[in-house]
Amino acid sequence: PARKWPLIVFLHGIGERGDDGLLQTEIGLGSAIRRHADWFPCIVVMPQCSEKGMWDKEFGSIDEAIARTEAEYTIDPSRVYLSGLSMGGYATWIYGAAHAEHFAALLPICGGGHVEDGPKLATVPIWAFHGDKDETVLPEQSRRMVEAVKKAGGKIWYTEYRDVSHNSWDKTYNDPKVIKWLLKQRKSAR
Repeated sequence: PARKWPLIVFLHGIGERGDDGLLQTEIGLGSAIRRHADWFPCIVVMPQCSEKGMWDKEFGSIDEAIARTEAEYTIDPSRVYLSGLSMGGYATWIYGAAHAEHFAALLPICGGGHVEDGPKLATVPIWAFHGDKDETVLPEQSRRMVEAVKKAGGKIWYTEYRDVSHNSWDKTYNDPKVIKWLLKQRKSAR
């Protein structure tokens, strides 16, 4: 309790929806944490989208998970991060734009969003990832968002993995450089 902890909010993909509180920990960030626990000196919250829901209709549950975590733990407000994959990658772009002032950085993976959110997203550092062979969520979805943020003057990096299909999250979350980059980001006082 004496230490302020960074917070990563992780939003899972469509296959991890439900109400068991477990599926969202098995794919993506949860798997990387199990393999490389020492890379993650932070608190991670993984809300679970309802079985038939979509994140854009359940932003209230994300709000609640963040609020409860910030109330129960000593969170460093300058080091709150948002990441997600596939359906959660879309939510990272969309929820991140709606709450850009809350996050120190965004890490969307194989998702897409609304290009008109470019100016809002330009206020937060972003590193986006996608596989060039993704046929589930076409890489054009990430490319469009990257261009919209660049056009708005934002700080954005984009990695498109060669010969990788939809699962671009394992390469991303198991890369120590990505995790170090994320945890080094700090929200400046506004």
